[in-house]
Amino acid sequence: MKRLVILLLTLGLLAVIGAASGVMFVSSKVTKPLKLQKETLITIERGSNAYRTVKLLRNEGLSEVSPFVAKVWLKLFSGNTLVKSGSYMLRPGQSLVDAFTLFTEGDEHLFAVSLVEGLTLTQWLDTLRQNNQLEFDITDATLREITNDNDVKWCCENVEQTEGVYLADTYFFTKGTKASQILKRAHAALVDYVTSEWEQRAVDLPLQTPYEALILASIIEKETAVPSERDMIAGVFINRLNRNMRLQTDPTVIYGIGPTFDGNITRKHLRTATPYNTYVIKGLPPTPIAMAGKAAIHAALHPLSTDALYFVAKGDGSHQFSTTLEEHNAAVRKYQLKR
Repeated sequence: MKRLVILLLTLGLLAVIGAASGVMFVSSKVTKPLKLQKETLITIERGSNAYRTVKLLRNEGLSEVSPFVAKVWLKLFSGNTLVKSGSYMLRPGQSLVDAFTLFTEGDEHLFAVSLVEGLTLTQWLDTLRQNNQLEFDITDATLREITNDNDVKWCCENVEQTEGVYLADTYFFTKGTKASQILKRAHAALVDYVTSEWEQRAVDLPLQTPYEALILASIIEKETAVPSERDMIAGVFINRLNRNMRLQTDPTVIYGIGPTFDGNITRKHLRTATPYNTYVIKGLPPTPIAMAGKAAIHAALHPLSTDALYFVAKGDGSHQFSTTLEEHNAAVRKYQLKR
């Protein structure tokens, strides 16, 4: 009887040791770093299960975990095995356990698209169309739906086109996101930001609505690539509006010419009447002429106090500001005619 007890204890101990060894073996395999030399994007298709996902990693040459070890691990040790479809970024040093943490939590990789200030809606649509991670679904009807569904009276009401009503920024998204969702977020961000800035605007501005501020911001955006000049240029335009002077800004003329503009603005262009030719019309054009970023919107509503009424490009991206026409003409001769 004593020998039997000893035998049973020995067998039990061997079983425990064997089980422990098995656990250690499986654990060593699933915690071993995957075969990754660089960041690698893995897409788990809808309907995939945990075992199929392990097989995907093997087929891609990223994991050496055998089917048997995978089954044991998934059945006994892995906990949550409900993987979520999506695209995930795996990085060197991560193990199968680390990968499954991403897969089961749905921690998808975020892609980015930069919608740049100063560009037009047409250019933005090209950017979205060329992004292979987005599903491009935008039509004229889609654009109208995005801007009509905001319950904001000042934005886009009775405006046929939606130029300039999206906030320039970098937007992050998961693979397969619809491009219309990006624009919807950009429009909502624009409405929120302009509404907030309008409530804190400088006093006595010659702007009747937040939409007019947005139009002015788009002109400021096109006029300078020097961030420190935005407030000053805003101040010049505000001064001219207050004095009922024409804005006389080339970017509005170019926008009014449209796709036929060849890069050379002529006297004929400046004299041809269009709704956007601020050499001919007084006040602001009917819509924004480009997408504006936060800085330009802020400048339009918080212009620098200045006596300047004119500015001319120096040729290096910056401008020379003048308070009188005589000073302005001298600056034109120096920086434009001479150059």
